[in-house]
Amino acid sequence: MPFAIRSDELPAPGDARRGTLLAFVGVLAFSGSFPATVFAMRGFDPWLVAVGRAVIAGFIALLCLKAARRPLIPPRSTWRSYAAISLGVVFGFPVFSGLALFLGASASHSAVVIGLLPAATAVCAVLRAGERPRPLFWVASGAGALAITVFTVTQGGGSVTWADILLVGALLSAAVGYTEGGRLSRTTPGWQVISYALVLSLPVTLPVSGVLAFATSVSWRWDAVAGFAYVGLVSMFLGFLPWYAGLARGGIARAGQTQLTQPLLTLLWAWLLLEEQYGLATIAAAVAVLACVAVTQRSRGA
Repeated sequence: MPFAIRSDELPAPGDARRGTLLAFVGVLAFSGSFPATVFAMRGFDPWLVAVGRAVIAGFIALLCLKAARRPLIPPRSTWRSYAAISLGVVFGFPVFSGLALFLGASASHSAVVIGLLPAATAVCAVLRAGERPRPLFWVASGAGALAITVFTVTQGGGSVTWADILLVGALLSAAVGYTEGGRLSRTTPGWQVISYALVLSLPVTLPVSGVLAFATSVSWRWDAVAGFAYVGLVSMFLGFLPWYAGLARGGIARAGQTQLTQPLLTLLWAWLLLEEQYGLATIAAAVAVLACVAVTQRSRGA
């Protein structure tokens, strides 16, 4: 779920409304990622799900670049940035979050922890771009981190579990990848940014996925295949299209706020699709993180 992208143009009211709607479609797509991953791991190895989803998205990216008559490889001067994006969102986030779910973290629990992602991305963007946000930005970011810490320790019976550590790794990986992707998106269309990151990763993801497919047990049950298809088609690629289009039309200040609904939407899908049961503590933590993230976005400017 990418966050850091800027537009120097002020959108017209009509464009702003359409942009907000498009951005929400992107958020809606991303909110199903954790439940879909749980489904996928019912028939496929977690490592295969984490790496193989990038292969599916990578071939789609190749087709889109060919159809648009764009170069299949970006300029060499941008390779370092694309390496950061790939490490963050092609490898880091899927691997860390997938393993956390495999080790027992529920989709609802994971949604609350990852709910801090917009704030973490904003912090990375501040450090990367040298911005000087208001003191309230840092207070809200710290409060969000504290809320997540209290939540994970409470849920873990007084200690932090390995699954929680992996979720933090997923959070930081995505924040770094989204920040660098947002920087490139100032000059390159967002769909091309994610496409190039996926295509440049194929020399690694394709052979690794092939080995995993032969070396691990695979069950072609319908729910696992559907989950795998979702994370490959939607989470890794298609969801980016309305999201970036929404930010371009509506601007980050308005359209970007729709991402605040993502943890709550994931809680809904976890309840409907996985029949997960969670108490008031989970809902309260999700709302607290949402509030802190909202403050960081409104207080980011100098």
